[in-house]
Amino acid sequence: MNRRAIVFAGVVAAAALTPASPIAPEVLRATGGLPAHLVGKFREPIAFAAAKTGEYLVLDSRAHTVYVIDRSGEPVRQTLQIGLEQGKILSPAALSLAPNDIFAVADAPKGDERIQYFTLAGETLGAFYLPPRATPRAAISMRVLGSVNSMTFTGRTFLINQPESGALISELDTTGAVVRQIGSLRVTSHEADRDLHIALNVGLPLPDPTGGFYFVFQTGVPMFRKYAADGRLLFQRHIEGVEIDAAIQSLPTTWPKRPTGTGMFPVVPPLVRTATVDPNGRLWVSLFEPFTYVYSPQGDKVRTVQLEGASVLRATSLFFASPKRLLVTPGCYEFTIDF
Repeated sequence: MNRRAIVFAGVVAAAALTPASPIAPEVLRATGGLPAHLVGKFREPIAFAAAKTGEYLVLDSRAHTVYVIDRSGEPVRQTLQIGLEQGKILSPAALSLAPNDIFAVADAPKGDERIQYFTLAGETLGAFYLPPRATPRAAISMRVLGSVNSMTFTGRTFLINQPESGALISELDTTGAVVRQIGSLRVTSHEADRDLHIALNVGLPLPDPTGGFYFVFQTGVPMFRKYAADGRLLFQRHIEGVEIDAAIQSLPTTWPKRPTGTGMFPVVPPLVRTATVDPNGRLWVSLFEPFTYVYSPQGDKVRTVQLEGASVLRATSLFFASPKRLLVTPGCYEFTIDF
């Protein structure tokens, strides 16, 4: 090999060993949203969505209420109110608005996990309870992750995360019956400790509007998987970046059990707060740190953003009203997205 070839080979080898340059964070500032005086009336808005009618929906978890707001931001209609009985909600954890403008709410009256679905006028279309589960999971603030808290409504079926079933995604029909299960649990090296193994397989099942599903792991080493419409695994990617390097490096290798309301269980904090898929099939993952990573349909990270309202946001929910309209809580802000 001549000297020029050796130098060229050395350059190629060095390039292969050089890590890719990080994607610099860009700040996205809110371009709209609900009026501040209205948002100030909410106690803890954890979901914010827009229907095709132009109306907005807000789930206020502390008020146990779903509000419907018209295009102008006034008036507020309490379409669902606090209560144990069907047609009311208690301890709500998630709201999902389907493309057909039917919305579902997951709650837990007396600790029993329930899913109900409604018209925008608040008319109950159906409801069912999930079988009880004994294993607590990860939590953000006081909200436990997984199961109905991970619920997404497609308009025909519900997607939830029930790792104790042996699968990442359980698809339920409108009566609560399991239609199918998608995705095997990831290897955690803690399979001998069932409770910990389950806690490290908690995450968010998300339908891809262009076809198939994503699953975003919220606990342990952050990663996501993409599945085809028939349930085949297409690929898996780690969620990495300088913004969360320290958090990943500080993950413990042992998880001692701590007392909970139902016994001694390992407490596993999440590194991912929430996620969604935009109409073009890009995955948006909001971290526990105030950053959101955006991935292409092929699984490549294409953007790192910070969402800014009155201040930098730690997103608790993301909803795309259109390819260029992103709605975010807390704050009930709207962002214009330009790709």
